[in-house]
Amino acid sequence: MTDVKAIVKEKYGEAALRVVSGAGNACCGASPSSCCSDADPITSNLYDALQKSELPETAVLASMGCGNPTALAELRAGEVVLDLGSGGGIDVLLSARRVAPNGKAYGLDMTDEMLALARENQKKAGVKNVEFLKGEIEHIPLPGNTVDVIISNCVINLSADKDQVLREAFRVLKPGGRLAVSDVVTRGEIPAKIRESVLLWVGCVAGALSEDDYRAKLAAAGFEDISLEPTRVYGAEDAQSFLTDQGIDVRDIAPLVDGKFLSAFVRARKPGGTR
Repeated sequence: MTDVKAIVKEKYGEAALRVVSGAGNACCGASPSSCCSDADPITSNLYDALQKSELPETAVLASMGCGNPTALAELRAGEVVLDLGSGGGIDVLLSARRVAPNGKAYGLDMTDEMLALARENQKKAGVKNVEFLKGEIEHIPLPGNTVDVIISNCVINLSADKDQVLREAFRVLKPGGRLAVSDVVTRGEIPAKIRESVLLWVGCVAGALSEDDYRAKLAAAGFEDISLEPTRVYGAEDAQSFLTDQGIDVRDIAPLVDGKFLSAFVRARKPGGTR
């Protein structure tokens, strides 16, 4: 079986180096169709001009997400926030500003190159209430019951053990703590070949869960008040250039794909605490 974690680590390490070297944004791969751009239906227009103006350009270029969890999460001054798979740090830095002056934002990433880039971006942004940690989202290096809000941007779908990720998220959250993540999910039955090809486009080596599976896994981990809110729904035309590169006729598969892949904002709460 392919070592998903090794592939993800290699891909994101290369992405960080592309940004640092000035070769372009983090998403560009060997094929032009794999690049994030203003026209890309997944990665484009996730952050407004004001948010971008607050950050170093390299933080924006390193973003590889499918949503904007900091815009949708209810962050309050004084809270502790943890970003799972923090990459170049864009969501950590935005969160840190919102929980300032007494709150703190942690970023967790397993890739040395991304951590180095994130710490450099923190320095450029002059944000003090941030700490970037090295580690895996399946094994969060923080004590239990210490975090108010967990965010993540299109990273949980990359894990080969999502149950463990959600159990760890539950562990480190304080009673009443909130999970507020952007992720790619699927809706309805999709032929295996098409699912594999579209997910390669949507999330690289992603193994996106169905909406129902995501809810079930959150509940099994102990979460309550679970909701999934679609933020972008993708059709066959969105993946046209990528799928054509894969030798798939988009016209033939359109009825099998339209509306079945989406970015969603996933909310859940750990029982206890005060609302």
